[in-house]
Amino acid sequence: MAHEHDSATTPVREAGAHYDFAEIQNKWLPIWDELKPFSTADPGDKRPRKYVLDMFPYPSGDLHMGHAEAYALGDVIARYWRHQGFNVLHPIGWDSFGLPAENAAIKRGLDPAGWTNDNIAQQKSSMRRYAPSFDWDRVLQTSDPGYYRWNQWLFLQLHEKGLAYRKASQVNWCPFDQTVLANEQVVNGRCERCDNLVTKKKLTQWYFRITDYADRLLDDLNQLEGAWPSKVLSMQRNWIGRSTGADVQFTIDGRDEPVTVYTTRPDTLYGATFMVVAPDSDLAAELVADVRPEVRPRFDQYLEAVRGTTEMDRLSTDREKTGVFLERHAVNALTGERIPIWAADYVLSDYGHGAIMAVPAHDQRDLDFARAFDLPVRIVVDTTQPVTGAIPIIHTDPVTGEPILPEDAPLENPSETGVALTGEGRLINSGPFDGLSKSNAIRRVTEALQGSGLGAPAKNYRLRDWLISRQRYWGTPIPIIHCEQCGEVPVPESELPVLLPPAEGLDLRPKGTSPLGGASDWVNVACPNCGGPAERDTDTMDTFVDSSWYFLRFLNPNDPTQAFDPKEAEKWAPVDQYIGGVTHAILHLLYARFITKVLFDLGSISFTEPFTALLNQGMVQMDGSAMSKSRGNLVKLSEQLDEHGVDAVRLTMSFAGPPEDDIDWADVSPAGSAKFLARAWRVAHDVTSSPDVVWKTGDPALRRVTHRFLADAPGLVEAFKFNVVVARLMELVNATRKAIDGAPGAGDAAVREAAEVTAMALNLFAPYTAEDMWQKLGYEPSVALVPWRKADPILLIEEAVTAVFQVDGKVRDRLEVSPKISTDELEALARSSEAVARSVGDREIVNVIVRAPRLVNIATRG
Repeated sequence: MAHEHDSATTPVREAGAHYDFAEIQNKWLPIWDELKPFSTADPGDKRPRKYVLDMFPYPSGDLHMGHAEAYALGDVIARYWRHQGFNVLHPIGWDSFGLPAENAAIKRGLDPAGWTNDNIAQQKSSMRRYAPSFDWDRVLQTSDPGYYRWNQWLFLQLHEKGLAYRKASQVNWCPFDQTVLANEQVVNGRCERCDNLVTKKKLTQWYFRITDYADRLLDDLNQLEGAWPSKVLSMQRNWIGRSTGADVQFTIDGRDEPVTVYTTRPDTLYGATFMVVAPDSDLAAELVADVRPEVRPRFDQYLEAVRGTTEMDRLSTDREKTGVFLERHAVNALTGERIPIWAADYVLSDYGHGAIMAVPAHDQRDLDFARAFDLPVRIVVDTTQPVTGAIPIIHTDPVTGEPILPEDAPLENPSETGVALTGEGRLINSGPFDGLSKSNAIRRVTEALQGSGLGAPAKNYRLRDWLISRQRYWGTPIPIIHCEQCGEVPVPESELPVLLPPAEGLDLRPKGTSPLGGASDWVNVACPNCGGPAERDTDTMDTFVDSSWYFLRFLNPNDPTQAFDPKEAEKWAPVDQYIGGVTHAILHLLYARFITKVLFDLGSISFTEPFTALLNQGMVQMDGSAMSKSRGNLVKLSEQLDEHGVDAVRLTMSFAGPPEDDIDWADVSPAGSAKFLARAWRVAHDVTSSPDVVWKTGDPALRRVTHRFLADAPGLVEAFKFNVVVARLMELVNATRKAIDGAPGAGDAAVREAAEVTAMALNLFAPYTAEDMWQKLGYEPSVALVPWRKADPILLIEEAVTAVFQVDGKVRDRLEVSPKISTDELEALARSSEAVARSVGDREIVNVIVRAPRLVNIATRG
């Protein structure tokens, strides 16, 4: 029976036809625009659904080589799932607010909106040429008021729930961009946008209370194991940084309220010989308020120096320790001992409660500080003693209190060696807790603190609340009005969006305060509550707010009545496959996970994780380095497309190696990809049989190659082994070409079958060439919607395999054998081989390894 095809026609044959990628591109792009093969608008489509999403780009100039890789890889996945019978949502948009566009516009004296829209138009044109299978009816840009009004709506939801709040605190400040940054936007002490050093500044800013979700953000990562790269999961876990320990209450001379200190090592409380507070903390400012006059200038001078130091430098372990004694003392909660309080920059104001108990014998940074200022070092954990087995008897000197240790296990003194004792061991010099192991001591000491009201079990996180306000123009205005009578008043939802005022007439240059403050007609409004004079908030939102929920807006991007339709979210979300760079492993992904959980708690969606599976692509480099004009190694995507064609560049990106690996453009060959595409295209051109030919009458050998590819390719694609699929496709084309040029010839049914499978599979990587092949084979477009052919299991049975016979690891003979041959039969064949016998000669056979049906290795000696 002939294989059935939709809309089959007679193949078109042109004499002397040749592969012209430009002609093919110009031919098919307008046809696709008319057909809209990737539209998901039909409500009656009953196919199962898949949501494939690429991280949307910043509109800064034209597309570059990194875009080319990301969108080629993402499109392989989207096209593959369509072949598997799914209705695939694959949208695109632009992350169009933010510093890059604003700085570029300021540099050129342009309106950021005009600059941004021009870049979007350019990128959209290039994107269409590049031909990812996007649904072009679902396009958004975050700088559109129709989008950012829903940022403001989201802000108001969080504000109502107490998850959006304003407070004064020490914040990261970029002196170049003149704006605050979230902790996640500071990389190695520098602004992740402009790479300038970041300092600290005390400002009143808006925050999202992401720390309320710290445990869920951490624990729910377990749901993503195996579906997200392990590196990304580790980065998120480390950034959230949950630790367990105890809050300990230290009373301070002259202060009514005790100071809470968080520690992961309450077992070392007897070894606390001083306290350290962050010099830029409110506690430090309070403690120096009443000190002797000569102390305050020293502290102020030190604080000024600290403010000019990066957080990275402050936390460095190999940096010289500095500090100021505040001439105040705290009282150890368990021992009653008075210990001095110092201000030192290696403690951060936002860690725990901004103060630590210093245990120099068992913490390296505390030890370095103690040695620098000649402070006591008291050993309270004997790291020479085992933590398993019987509890040893601890003997101490009755005069000094120091432990008397066995001669064969000397305990080195950290104050002399300069190395803290951080290993496991048993407590000493710790009163009733002597002899306990670390884990037991942590529990027992915490219980003692809790029983006396001086402490309690506690958790701490590296994660800090998300600072979202920015002192820049090009972003979403914060929908809050400040009234002297009513305080912070949310803008009524009926008045959203709060539109940005026109940039004309405003000074957009970074100056430390928001340019929106200069738009007096925009700033000065009536209070929605009392009607009195009030002012709009002049900060704008961090652009990571825009991208934290954009995947939901794609579900109905033009709906003016709601941020997203919950019914559509039930149909499509969460995203089945997300594709993007690992550079967003913390910032964007963490924020998107947080907002998803907030929306779940609000009852807007039924899932708690936004992206079910994640693929990170590597970077595209040149000559071993990141591409840049200054290095002289910049490769322009537009020039590569002009020279080699879209399909050749896309195929090269997929064939270069595993997606997560970096690609060095100097090591790949788009010209070679173009030659292969021409070879594949000519296969379709040379087929002479009609579409209704009966495939099973074709050459069995070629059919086995075709059906083995059909069977193996899906698993390879789903494992992201795109390069292997391309290699196997090349083998199929070579086998087909061999059949056309020799026996059984171009008219054989197996040749047509192989050519059709090649066109279908090539659609994943080279859609223009695939579509043109499909037409030449006699079918209507689009090959992108053709169901994946099912492999015939009969053709997957190997009639014979090649067994290799080795002597001492060297190949001596090969033989075609049955794939079901037994171990004994294969060994007998190897021993009977004349070539093997000659190689063995009169040497003794000492071992024979048989791996039926493919290998026999005979080991000899003598």
